[in-house]
Amino acid sequence: MNGPRIGSVCSGYAGLDMAVQSVVGGAPAWFADPDKGAAAILAHHHPNTPNLGDIKAVQWADVEPVDIYTGGYPCQPFSTVGHRKGTDDPRHIWPYIATAVRVLRPRICFFENVAGHVSLGLDTVLADLAGSGFDAEWLTLHASDVGAAHQRKRVFLLAWLADAPHDGRERGRSPRHGWDGPAYGNRVPADAARDAFRGQPRRLRSVVEAPSEAAQEREAGRHESAPRFGRAVPPGVGDVRDFGIYEPAVARWETVTGRRAPRATDVRGRLNPEFVEWLMGLEPGYITAVPGLSRRAQLRALGNGVVPQQAAVAFAELLHRAGLADRLGLAA
Repeated sequence: MNGPRIGSVCSGYAGLDMAVQSVVGGAPAWFADPDKGAAAILAHHHPNTPNLGDIKAVQWADVEPVDIYTGGYPCQPFSTVGHRKGTDDPRHIWPYIATAVRVLRPRICFFENVAGHVSLGLDTVLADLAGSGFDAEWLTLHASDVGAAHQRKRVFLLAWLADAPHDGRERGRSPRHGWDGPAYGNRVPADAARDAFRGQPRRLRSVVEAPSEAAQEREAGRHESAPRFGRAVPPGVGDVRDFGIYEPAVARWETVTGRRAPRATDVRGRLNPEFVEWLMGLEPGYITAVPGLSRRAQLRALGNGVVPQQAAVAFAELLHRAGLADRLGLAA
């Protein structure tokens, strides 16, 4: 395998892994996500990559070490749309992730969560990483900062071994897999990534908000056979293009992605998963063409995902802040 081996937990549709690959290349070695929808998406796009399932049940001492470990762990304990129970929330699984990091000792970790995590729980994450011998940097970034048609503010955290020669398992270093530093693949030029992050004027941030995770859940839960009622044609249906005040933001993301926005709603006036897929910066059909994936499962996966372009800029910027860019062949 050329480039770094990437291990991914709480993988979703692998948005963080796409971001890492766009910057340093490499390929996924394994995923770990028990969600049926996410598992179907991962199996469709990565049929030869194992899915370890629920990280609570994984014996990490039996898992092959990786160079880069990623995770977009559940946001509900920290999200402002929830009860913000933090570590008291039964969906709080950071301790299991911390165990995996301590056992596997990857060279680099890259995590993502909602911005509310900064004021609730991030201190624990940083303390656990420090206790396992990792230094860390973090930042918050809007998807609209990289041109997306919605804000989607997220916190991204990069951690790296402070004592790099001792990476590998706790019980003895395991051999690595040919990644000795230089980047591979179609990476993001570091100077372009920094410019994209630092150069976006705040006034360009979109007035469009992507549907929140909670809103998408409510929409996804509506009965699929809801009766059709007569109504005016909603914006984005058929050949009609009328995004109103949202048009500049939509047009900007069309320029970035290089493709026209799909219609926003279907013939019933419901949110169109293909439109959300486009909002999230994914290729056409990446989610919506997965065989057997229901509309509800599509929206759930998209609502829980990350914009890969946003994550890629955050990853490149954090590598520079950490002083790791030169070591990885990413110097401008």
